[in-house]
Amino acid sequence: MEELIHKLLVELGENPEREGLKGTPARVAESYKFLTQGYHQNIDDVLNGAFFEAEDSHMVIVKDIEVYSLCEHHMLPFIGKCHIGYIPEKKVIGVSKLARVVDVFARRLQIQERLTDQIANTIMEKTGAQGVGVVIEAQHLCMMMRGVEKQNSKMITSAMHGTFRSQLATRTEFLRLIGTIG
Repeated sequence: MEELIHKLLVELGENPEREGLKGTPARVAESYKFLTQGYHQNIDDVLNGAFFEAEDSHMVIVKDIEVYSLCEHHMLPFIGKCHIGYIPEKKVIGVSKLARVVDVFARRLQIQERLTDQIANTIMEKTGAQGVGVVIEAQHLCMMMRGVEKQNSKMITSAMHGTFRSQLATRTEFLRLIGTIG
């Protein structure tokens, strides 16, 4: 990867040997390895069996989970927040594991729509929840730095499964609690 970054710098019209760029190919390679580590993570290893019996089936919400990902179209960052809600069916998942699920899928070249679905599908499948809702709000640097250059645009995606899809009251409660509706 370092050789590719070196060639990229040359193609951009830069001198990869100048003082400020001497270590850049190695730094960029390490950066991309970190930013795409989700390709090399197994969701079951990440969850590590962190499921616990639950007597009740009240809605569980974790909101404002930071999301950092790379747009697969331009390889520029999109940054935002993910809100996850689910209604357990006899087992809950460790709260930190929800954030780790987000990171596994965000640390890949992505589109926000797919990322939202992957998070919701995984939580639904792994917990056997009655329902799952996931909402991601993000700003895309590909829209801010280039192209249409709209600095204040925000993309919002949602995935609703089970009771979050079939029961309006459940969906409304979730959206109200995460603050997307009044």
